[in-house]
Amino acid sequence: MTSFRRTRTAILEGTKSLISVGGLHKATMIDIADTAQVSRATLYNHFRDKDAVLRALLESEVDELFYQAHSLEAIAWRISSDPALATLRRTDPGALAQMLSKAQDELWPRIRAGLESVLPSVPERELALRWLIGQCLHPLSKEEISSQAALLSR
Repeated sequence: MTSFRRTRTAILEGTKSLISVGGLHKATMIDIADTAQVSRATLYNHFRDKDAVLRALLESEVDELFYQAHSLEAIAWRISSDPALATLRRTDPGALAQMLSKAQDELWPRIRAGLESVLPSVPERELALRWLIGQCLHPLSKEEISSQAALLSR
């Protein structure tokens, strides 16, 4: 892994950690730099502002979700158990809802492509996508996920 990649990863991990603890509003650029153990200049060399960091974090999380989870059940569990999402539900529900409702966002095709490997049928995939969005806002238990994922995967 290159130095650039290590630094970027540290910044994104630090940002997620800050969001997990205090939500979006508690994650300032200064706090992100301190948590990632990089200088502020280094942080700004990678990202122009907090929105750019958050966007990169979202993209990274989506990519990681479909890289590591190879079943609908595993994807759903990662969403329902994610500590940053749990904090966002509590501290920034409006911001979370806004992120999830941007229908024209370029992340949606990436998410659909990730789901394609799990669910080949388009109608099932669209239903599963809505189900997963629901879990971002209202997580399910492992048992609920298991039974509902089995129904969706038929």
